[in-house]
Amino acid sequence: MTAGKPVRNRRSAEQMLVELKRRLREISDLNAAGDVLNWDQATYMPEGGAPARGRQRAMLNHLAHERAIEPALGRLIDALARYGESLPYDCDDASLIRVARREFQKKIKIPADHVARASAHCSASYDAWTRARPANDFATMVPYLERTLDLSREYSSYFAPYQHIADPHIDDADEGMTAAQVRTLFGKLKRQLVPLVQVICAQPAADDSSLRKSFAKPAQFDFALHVAKCFGYDLKRGRLDLTYHPFCTRFSAGDIRITTRVNENDIGDALFSTLHEAGHAMYEQGVGAALDGTPLGQGASAGVHESQSRLWENVVGRSYDFWKHFYPRLQRIFAEQLSGVSLAAFHHAVNKVVRSLIRTDADELTYNLHIMLRFDLELKMLQGKLRARDLPEAWNAGMTVDLGIAPSDDRDGCLQDAHWYSGYIGGRFQSYAIGNILSAQFYAAALKTHPNISHEIANGEFGTLHTWLRDNLYQHGSKFTPNDLVERATGAVMQMSPYLDYLREKYGALYRLPVGGGFSTPALGDRRAME
Repeated sequence: MTAGKPVRNRRSAEQMLVELKRRLREISDLNAAGDVLNWDQATYMPEGGAPARGRQRAMLNHLAHERAIEPALGRLIDALARYGESLPYDCDDASLIRVARREFQKKIKIPADHVARASAHCSASYDAWTRARPANDFATMVPYLERTLDLSREYSSYFAPYQHIADPHIDDADEGMTAAQVRTLFGKLKRQLVPLVQVICAQPAADDSSLRKSFAKPAQFDFALHVAKCFGYDLKRGRLDLTYHPFCTRFSAGDIRITTRVNENDIGDALFSTLHEAGHAMYEQGVGAALDGTPLGQGASAGVHESQSRLWENVVGRSYDFWKHFYPRLQRIFAEQLSGVSLAAFHHAVNKVVRSLIRTDADELTYNLHIMLRFDLELKMLQGKLRARDLPEAWNAGMTVDLGIAPSDDRDGCLQDAHWYSGYIGGRFQSYAIGNILSAQFYAAALKTHPNISHEIANGEFGTLHTWLRDNLYQHGSKFTPNDLVERATGAVMQMSPYLDYLREKYGALYRLPVGGGFSTPALGDRRAME
């Protein structure tokens, strides 16, 4: 892109801004149409629609990418650059010009043909995975995985030179982060978590049999949706449907949908999946209406987004205050199953710490160990240090070292996550751990401003917390970089200490641990981790 030319007058700048927003809205609409097809494929589409669906999504992604790299768009952004720099940094127009410029500069490096090929392949791979996992058939997925790795490396090549081949993927998800920074962050986090996990797992396991009885699926679905509505999920602009792997998707400011799954023999599956996705959806519903249809009209990063799903699912949804309000209702719905189970026993059950095979079922303490394993494996696959066909063996070895258990089959091992079978490999998992860390930092900042939030939660009132998050986080969309947004909301860039304090206090009380909980806060801050 060439250097920006001076804008002759304010009127001409405003006219160009109108044109810029029109072009960006067209791109947004094409992407949204593709997202509708993706949602349909994951919810209601019959199996026979898969081949055509891959072709349809590839066409839409190709068209959207072509629009996104048009020279005329680049010239328009160039012409507005100096005008944008003359505006207050945090105003909508300055942010739009700044972010649109960054996105354009990245997208012009990617050939439209690559976008179409990758889209078609990922659609076909996901369709194959939905059958391969239940059948425990990893062999079927090996050629798909190999092709995904080829496409993932090809994508990175467009952004060379880089320090690590995963860096372009990581930056797409969490702007400003690199593989080296994530490794440093994970090293510090792991050193703090492992001792605590060991101390707790050495105790007799908490009794969670109350969660494993037979619970009618429709009643579970209705209860989960009721809680999501209480949190603030607006059903006039959203809906809840069933799928194989829960997710949230945004079509527009007025249509942000979530999905869940229901397990008749696990009352926590549907509930916590729904609360997780509702956290994502409330973030999207809270983005300023004026930003809709532009690159600003979405969350700031995958890590910041995950902070909201983990905040509502875990910090709120697994808290004693939450269950103090909602447990009597749940007992009335499932009187036969829960009538003899006390609030304290149920709260302990939903916070049971145990080494488990499935990431999405993992407790707050062991969850990050699952993430670190996946992050390490995808780096090795991208670097060519781990072949696709050897993934099950490497997975099982890593699980044995990090969690002390290993799956008996691939269904509960390397096939369990949809991520590597529905998109690029690289930058797909670090955001979950970053989200965990940030969830506690955001909640601590909200509590500092509104100390009565926990008491309100115990009364089933979530408006104060939701409003604080909307005002300090949601409304800004992606106007600011993740570092900038976190610092604006909390007064500091990402720090690990609020998260470790949260874990120490919560699990120290649940498991009657000595002061310190078997681990300590790092002496060094983590300011560099996201800078």
